[in-house]
Amino acid sequence: MAFRIIFLEEFGKAFVPKRVIPNLRKYLLKAGFNEVPYRFFGMLFYISVVITGLVFFFFVYPYITNLSLLVKFVYTFLFWAVGLLSFATLFILLTYFYLDLKIYQRTRRMEEQLPDFLQILAANLKGGMTFETALWSAIKPRFDVLGSEMAKASKKVMTGYEISKALSELTEKYDSLMLRRTVDLIISEVESGGNVSNLIDRLVANIKETKELKDEMSAAAVAYVIFISVIVIAISPLLFALSYHLLSLIVGFMGQLAVATQRVSNLPFSFSNVGMDPADFRTFSLVAIFVISLFSSLIVSIVEKGDVKGGVKYIPIYIFGSGALYFLFLKVLGMVFGGII
Repeated sequence: MAFRIIFLEEFGKAFVPKRVIPNLRKYLLKAGFNEVPYRFFGMLFYISVVITGLVFFFFVYPYITNLSLLVKFVYTFLFWAVGLLSFATLFILLTYFYLDLKIYQRTRRMEEQLPDFLQILAANLKGGMTFETALWSAIKPRFDVLGSEMAKASKKVMTGYEISKALSELTEKYDSLMLRRTVDLIISEVESGGNVSNLIDRLVANIKETKELKDEMSAAAVAYVIFISVIVIAISPLLFALSYHLLSLIVGFMGQLAVATQRVSNLPFSFSNVGMDPADFRTFSLVAIFVISLFSSLIVSIVEKGDVKGGVKYIPIYIFGSGALYFLFLKVLGMVFGGII
C-alpha cells in the first residue's frame, strides 16, 4: 500500500515540469480540481510502461530474437523510448481532451444558472440586506455548480476578505467571459457605492437577451443541420454502397469478358481482369465514412452551438449511424444486384 501511494505521487511530480505547475493549477481549477492530481499522472506513467511492454513482447520481440545482441539492444532501446513517449503523449492528449470538455460543460452549466442567481441576489439587496448577507442568502441547493463556488467566496467575504478579491478569485475558476464582465461591473459598482441591485437587474436582462439571440441563431441553423445530417448519415453511405456493388458488377463483367476472349484466339483484341479489388474499395468506404462523419459532426456543432466542444455528443451519432446504414445498404443492394451476374 505504501509503495503504491509513495511512488504514484513521486512519479507524478517528477514528470510535471515545475514551470508548468502554476498554469496547470489554474487550468485544473477551471475543471473543478483544487489540487494537481499527481497520483493520477503517476498512474498514467505506469499504464504507459505496461502497454509498451506488452506491445514489445508480443509484437516486436519475436522479430528481433535472431539478431545480434548489440542490434537487439539498439532496437529495444529505440522502441521503448519512442513507444513509451508515444503512449504517454496519447494519454496526455486524451486527459487534456477530457478536461477541456469538462471545463466547457462546467462553464455552460454555470452560465445557465447565473441569471437566476443574480435575480435572487438583486431581490435580497432590494430587501435591505448588505451585499455580504445578500450574497450568502442567494445560494440555493439548485445552484450546484455555481453555488459551491459562491459559497466559498461568500465565506471569505464574511470572514474579512475583500469583496473584490473574493469575486475575482471566483472568476478564475471558470472559463467564462460573461462571468468576468459581470463580476467586474458588480465590483466597480460596490466600490463606488452605487445602486448594485439596479445594475444586477440590467445585467440579468442583458444576459437573457443574449441567450435569446443565441437560441434564435441556433433555430435559424436547423435547416443546415438537417441538410448536413441527411447527406452524411443517409446519402453518403448509400452512394458508397452503390459504388461498391457497381464496382463488383464491373469487375465480374470484365472477368467474364476476359475468359471469353481467351477462348476465342482469332479476335483482334483481348480483355484482362480489372486490377482493383472491391474489398479494398469497401475498406476505403469505411474510412471515408468515418472521416466524413467526424468532421461533419464538428461542422454541425459549430453551426448550431457556435463551438466545437458543444458537439462532441454528435460524433458517435454520426459515426455509428452512417456506419450502420452503410452495412444496411450493402445488404439491400446486394440482394438487388445479386442476380445480375
